[in-house]
Amino acid sequence: MSSGRILVVGLGPGPEEWMTPEALQALEIATDLIGYGPYVARVPRRAGLTVHASDNRVERERARHALELAKKGCVVAVVSGGDPGIFAMAAAMFEVVEQGDVHDRNVDVHILPGVSAMQAAAARLGAPLGHDFCAISLSDNLKPWDIVKRRLNAAADGDFVIALYNPASKARPDTIFEAFALLRQSKSHDTPVAFARAIGRPEEFIVLTTLGAADPSIADMSTLVIVGSSETRLVGRQDGRRPWVYTPRSYGLKP
Repeated sequence: MSSGRILVVGLGPGPEEWMTPEALQALEIATDLIGYGPYVARVPRRAGLTVHASDNRVERERARHALELAKKGCVVAVVSGGDPGIFAMAAAMFEVVEQGDVHDRNVDVHILPGVSAMQAAAARLGAPLGHDFCAISLSDNLKPWDIVKRRLNAAADGDFVIALYNPASKARPDTIFEAFALLRQSKSHDTPVAFARAIGRPEEFIVLTTLGAADPSIADMSTLVIVGSSETRLVGRQDGRRPWVYTPRSYGLKP
């Protein structure tokens, strides 16, 4: 069996200090680096590291390339923003492994977790994910929009805090408007909503509003949207600072 292996590495949302020591170590021992161009650009170049950058939406091709290199004895770091297990490269890797031959299944694959976008956004806001929550991608590239709507309805009916990934792109600018229209039918318009864009990076900004007053047009693919539950509340602060947002651990807890 080849001594090669695949390390699917979560780079976190942006700052190096949010990367785990395990992820940093993996990048130091890798012979090959594979990933979407902007993610690969975040990894310092060094002698002995061969870089394979690619465009967006070619996750399966990246996974196949990683398998080919690992079977030749390479130590391959496949990098992903945030956590690779959340709407990212870990699932793509196993999709390709499952569909491949027995030799693919024998390749040593390790998933190295990272700080997710929703964790980074929640930390900036306070503790909006302090009670039950769910994560839903609004992208309909790999699933029907009807499924997205069904899951949004179920999450609203269950009174979950909802983290919305991939809220809008140039190819589908209207999905976020449809999602908000649907949520407004079943959730209070006073529900806290946060648009958290590029958290941890120089262009970071946060807009804290309500479901009724929210302007979905400010969301893009770098934005994580958090829609509160009926329990999510604000804690006011002095000197014009943004209120803390949190969801109590106990359902029905009175302030």
